[in-house]
Amino acid sequence: MRLLVTGAAGFIGSNFVRYWLERHPGDGIVALDLLTYAGDRRSLEELGSRVPLVEGDIADPELGERVLREQRVDVVVNLAAESHNSLAVLDPGRFFRTNVLGTQTLLEAARRVGLERFHHISTCEVYGDLPLDSGEAFTELSPYRPRTPYNASKAGGDHAVRAYHETYGLPVTITNCSNNYGPRQFPEKVIPLFTTNALDDRELPLYASTRNRREWLHVDDHCRAIELVLLHGRVGETYNVGSGVERSVEEIADLVLGLTGKPATLKTIVPDRPGHDRRYLLDSSKLRHELGWEPEIGFEDGLRATVEWYAANRAWWEPLRERAPVRETSAWRS
Repeated sequence: MRLLVTGAAGFIGSNFVRYWLERHPGDGIVALDLLTYAGDRRSLEELGSRVPLVEGDIADPELGERVLREQRVDVVVNLAAESHNSLAVLDPGRFFRTNVLGTQTLLEAARRVGLERFHHISTCEVYGDLPLDSGEAFTELSPYRPRTPYNASKAGGDHAVRAYHETYGLPVTITNCSNNYGPRQFPEKVIPLFTTNALDDRELPLYASTRNRREWLHVDDHCRAIELVLLHGRVGETYNVGSGVERSVEEIADLVLGLTGKPATLKTIVPDRPGHDRRYLLDSSKLRHELGWEPEIGFEDGLRATVEWYAANRAWWEPLRERAPVRETSAWRS
């Protein structure tokens, strides 16, 4: 099998490429990435010629179809996305261009080529949010109620994927995942941001709603879920991928400070982001029952390994720090 992985120089993409090659060494992978601020070719460099990297935009219709044909691609794993909520508030247009129009453009290329499978990675955030005191969880049948430009752009991409299946018969699957963490994540997201800041004795910016919670999934467990859906999932179906492990932003800060041996005085409160969601939790029982998936990496163990990776790989993240287009400490202050 030959796969095209879009967004392959990003966090989940680069980890997925490594995971797939380890598990399926006889398969071929082509990487496609626009190499925006959050993409880093160094994440794939050690793989060398095993993974050719095409620098380009999924919203380029000629590029997408050409790569699919020339590289004899069987399966697309679409991880290309603008994904930072804070940046989406400041520059929503780039999110709709990539996450909606880019996805549709790639779907059209896949339709023209006659692809065996188009797998699309989405997010729990398309469903909206849940009250902090709720016992609810989102299922695959929950209505889409996105509350931010990023959430809405991902929802639009999901709808395009389903439309191409229903209208044109394109064989698609979708996974909606909870918050991922692990190595090689750009240091704008909360765990690498807190970790790298703590390592350098910088402030850890906590949004004012410090009790807001997220469900945390190690990227390797996410990669296993994608693998199972590609190999055994039902075409046309959506599968939620969640660990069931929830932690508040303050709990994350305290854990990172404990793992780095830094004081609680590094915590600082910053204004909430507009449209800040309170809580996400996915019901992943469909994936577990149909495909036998279970998360294997406990949160505390995974977080410890992640912090250790950042501590040991300063040369990877230090050059990226200044690329971040949003400073959470000042973004919403007038």
